Amino acid sequence: MAERKLAISDFYRMKEEREMITWLTCYDFPTAQFEENAGIDMILVGDSMGMCTYGYESTVPVTMAQCIAHCDAVRRGAPNTFVVGDMPFMSYQTSDVEAVVNAGRFIKEAGVDAIKLEGGKRVTSRISAIIDAGIVVCGHIGLTPQSSAQLGGHKAQGVTAEGAKLVIEDALAVAEAGAHLLLLEAIPEEVGKFIASKLTIPVLSIGAGGGCDGQLLIVSDVIGQFQAFIPKFVKRYADVAGVITRAVESYVKDVKSKAFPEQTHCYPMKKGEMEKFQELIKSYT
Repeated sequence: MAERKLAISDFYRMKEEREMITWLTCYDFPTAQFEENAGIDMILVGDSMGMCTYGYESTVPVTMAQCIAHCDAVRRGAPNTFVVGDMPFMSYQTSDVEAVVNAGRFIKEAGVDAIKLEGGKRVTSRISAIIDAGIVVCGHIGLTPQSSAQLGGHKAQGVTAEGAKLVIEDALAVAEAGAHLLLLEAIPEEVGKFIASKLTIPVLSIGAGGGCDGQLLIVSDVIGQFQAFIPKFVKRYADVAGVITRAVESYVKDVKSKAFPEQTHCYPMKKGEMEKFQELIKSYT
């Protein structure tokens, strides 16, 4: 467990000292406790909750209300960890004003330390406006799930020289707009490494290789809970789905065979009350 909550200045120092930043998503109170106790540097309450928690086919249906509620739960579970709230689809796209208002809700109602929003050059005015309101911002470029339909699906970006140029231009624009952090998703390692070396802000990778300043993964992938698919960039560290399934199977078996509950799982009557209880039930016959 970290002795104190890290701040943006710590992440800049870590970049300078080449100390990798560890980042995981989280959507609930108990998992937040686990992650903080394990010493994670940052937590992202991602709109990936749409798929991992609610079973949506994409992140698009996720609402502000859902994001705020989950951020609030994670904040309580990890009070000493830097928490980033993920702005959902259509919470910032329409105007700078709405972007600032919704970003402010994450700070006021859930106590997060920063917000994240997707997009490069097209959202620079949103980034600047939110920063002008005194809020820490993390950009997100490359594969941006909220706009994946425009990208032809959940496909790696920057895999050609021309594609890499577009990603680099987005990175430069986001940094120029004042973003404090940048997340790169699903791009070649060479492109990620170049961007991390070019920018002074910490650059985090989710499928952008080991040349960045830190790594992010979806916790549901890391612990083997999400079963629909496994992205190429994921390394699984546990099989929670298997553990839970086997536990439920054992419970079903015990209940069916009347092996559960045992006497140790039952509450006894208080001493001297059994005779009174016997008299009581006679009145019902």
